[in-house]
Amino acid sequence: MWFSFWKPRDRFSLDELRYLTDQLVKVQIVNEVNKDFVIEALRSIAELITYGDQHDSTFFEFFMEKQVMGEFVRILKVSRTVSVSLQLLQTISIMIQNLKNEHAIYYMFSNEHMNYLITYSFDFQNEELLSYYISFLRAISGKLDRNTISLLVKTHNDEVVSFPLYVEAIHFAFHEESMVRTAIRALTLNVYHVGDESVNRYVTSAPHADYFSNLVTFFRKQCINLNALVSDTMKNLGAESAETTTLISAAVDEIEDSLYYFSDVISAGIPDVGRLITDNILQLLIFPLLLPSLTRKAVEGVQIGAAISLYLVCCILRIVKIKDLANTIAAALFCPLDAVVPKFGSKPNGYTSLCAFEHESQPPDSNNLTKADAGILRVDVTNLSSSPKIHSADVPRENDCCDFHLSLREALISYITSGDDVQVAGSLSVLATLLQTKELDESMLDSLGILPQRKQHKKLLLQALVGEGSGEEQLFSSESGSSRDGVEFGSELDTCLQKLKEQYGVVCSFLEVRASPRVHRFQVLDALVSLFCRSNISAETLWDGGWLLRQLLPYSQAEFNSHHLKLLNDSYKNCASALLKETRGIWPDLLITILSDEWKRCKRAIEASSPRKEPKCILLSSPKFSSEDGITSDSSFVAGERMCELVKPKVDDKHSRWMHLRIRPSTFPFVEPARYGAYGKAKTKALVDGRWTLAFRDEESCNSALSMILEEISLQSNEVERRLKPLLDLETIVESSNSSLGPPKATSSYSTFSNSL
Repeated sequence: MWFSFWKPRDRFSLDELRYLTDQLVKVQIVNEVNKDFVIEALRSIAELITYGDQHDSTFFEFFMEKQVMGEFVRILKVSRTVSVSLQLLQTISIMIQNLKNEHAIYYMFSNEHMNYLITYSFDFQNEELLSYYISFLRAISGKLDRNTISLLVKTHNDEVVSFPLYVEAIHFAFHEESMVRTAIRALTLNVYHVGDESVNRYVTSAPHADYFSNLVTFFRKQCINLNALVSDTMKNLGAESAETTTLISAAVDEIEDSLYYFSDVISAGIPDVGRLITDNILQLLIFPLLLPSLTRKAVEGVQIGAAISLYLVCCILRIVKIKDLANTIAAALFCPLDAVVPKFGSKPNGYTSLCAFEHESQPPDSNNLTKADAGILRVDVTNLSSSPKIHSADVPRENDCCDFHLSLREALISYITSGDDVQVAGSLSVLATLLQTKELDESMLDSLGILPQRKQHKKLLLQALVGEGSGEEQLFSSESGSSRDGVEFGSELDTCLQKLKEQYGVVCSFLEVRASPRVHRFQVLDALVSLFCRSNISAETLWDGGWLLRQLLPYSQAEFNSHHLKLLNDSYKNCASALLKETRGIWPDLLITILSDEWKRCKRAIEASSPRKEPKCILLSSPKFSSEDGITSDSSFVAGERMCELVKPKVDDKHSRWMHLRIRPSTFPFVEPARYGAYGKAKTKALVDGRWTLAFRDEESCNSALSMILEEISLQSNEVERRLKPLLDLETIVESSNSSLGPPKATSSYSTFSNSL
């Protein structure tokens, strides 16, 4: 009898659940004495309810019968310790996450206990408590559907008037802890994707709609912080560290995560949300911050640089897929900077209105339409029967106030023609992103001058098939389908320009907007040709320009005029001549290998279906941030810049019988296949110190040895030159250069040509 009385209870039994519930009911106050028992009871009840949901329905029937949820709320009210609050939130979270029975979930949500817990005044100064509370909210959101969401809202006349879960959650949407922000974003997405129309109206009505403007404001702050981080890093180029790279990469990831969140919110299909996000991105970010940053001049109140602005424009277009947003941004590129800056609180430093409205003041007759001032480019289209003659104009002076009257589209082009490597890469990335943005109407791309040639042919072929004479005429003309002057822009552009004027107060220049798409197309082509003639731009960036050019001219040279061809031919001759000079340098035996490798990489980059780099490479393209694919520090391009510094044969100026040698390996050490040692660690081939000093009996022997070395180098250079001739058709270049190059002389200070590969 006594043995049966003390028989232990089965841990996973209804008796155990009954015992724990009875003991919990007897608790009148929770203090330091009994808190451990209460915590264990709460934990065990969650475990038993989860077990019963999978094995025995009577467990949850008992839970409902005894109204244990009510007991949980009562325990919270009489508790004096944080640890009990922590366990209670964890207990309910575990139950919600693991219950599979729909009726069980409905019961959990069907009374006001859940909303009471959501709105309870927890002490969120305790970080652990905040973490458990956020997990609790997220667990609830994971069970939302059209039926369960109705149990958590209050309605009046079929309209939602209260939704504690959503309201309390967005209070933490901009918490300093990224894990909290991530959880809240997941919760809001769960709410939006339910698809309840009354809830959708609630979240897009005042004051809850402020959440979307606050999102963009927070994103704007992230952009400014990224700009400050990059600027500080560029000012301290010598202080390179892995930590700096990690900080910038983390900031970039957060910015792109925010944009992907915008995209996910839009994908929920709530009509007003897309409009709210579009308006806020334009009014809080694009117009006041990003577009003014595209100018070369300082703009008062703008807290961001051109590189960051170019990167962000690319990211927004690529990730936030809103047709209205994409078209508005594209249309805004036709506007001058001074049309944007005064409207949004910033002004150019030292800006005056001496040349205000210069373009608009000109009468719109045919003579004035023959020239379009692009700051760097000037396009003459007086004779439309032939290709426009495009030539470089003077670069605007730094204090030229009229720079603020150039269109933003022209600012992008000016970066290609005269910007630094980062600005060129950013501008090319923006144009490539616009070209690949499916939300943009083709008429918009055509007016920007970047409609791919294949789409030009497709459009003209369609016009010819439906009997439009202009389409057939242009399709079979010698102008390869280029749009003629006088072709009206599509309604999409007209609509966007009208919206810019009426809704945002931004007015575009008449001449810039109404110029022929053909003029704009040749401005882009001329900029790309000018880019290929520049010697201060990295190969990787030139490949991006080649990709864009291939999209615009995939078939023939018909779009090139004589000026283009002359520039390209001159550039080719200069590069071939520079390559020929390298055969007289120190590393001639590796030139063919480098040329072969670089050609393969170049071909892959130009012929790819999309640009090879993501927009963040604009910020990570300097040698300081060389971890991205395609811009690694061990590329042959970077290696070539260090060639001449690695090897010097040379007679000591102070000791004429000494000759200093620096012996290099026959291949680049960093392209040798890595060998793996113990514990799987990569182990590269160790190099022996290649610095040597050879002493000779007399000066004659030293000079004789130097002559022998230089003679061998000359023989090797001649062989490399011989192999390169048929590849690059160097015959004429060799003949014109032989007289100046010749074999190196046996002097005591043998100097090499600077590497320009």
